[in-house]
Amino acid sequence: MTTYTGQCLCGDIKYEIEGEPLMAGVCHCKNCQRQAGSAFSTLWGVSAAAVTLTAQQPKCYADAATSSGSTVQRFFCGNCGSPIYSVVPAQPDTLFIKTGTLDNTDGFTPGFHVWCDSKQHWVTIPEGLPAMAQQS
Repeated sequence: MTTYTGQCLCGDIKYEIEGEPLMAGVCHCKNCQRQAGSAFSTLWGVSAAAVTLTAQQPKCYADAATSSGSTVQRFFCGNCGSPIYSVVPAQPDTLFIKTGTLDNTDGFTPGFHVWCDSKQHWVTIPEGLPAMAQQS
């Protein structure tokens, strides 16, 4: 079985993922843009049971001001501020790992884009890749 590892910028938060991700995508919602400080957030959906935190515990921000109307739990390092993962109410057993925190990102290829109605105008989504205006 494949094991993936990752960490925040300062190394206080470290994790291991046993097995392959359930999904890989890009979120263009305004809140992900703000959290990432970038044009979008790259995500792996993984089973919560497959993730082990191996160092400190992350802090959580309950983000209630979302376009979906659902409160997203956004977990981050309390020291360096790196976003680590998010949990959405519709999929409580799935952690959406911020793929920039993976130690090796070679395995990340997005399979879809969501919240494209709020994507940055200069971002181009490859032809043929599913792109939803909002969350599906």
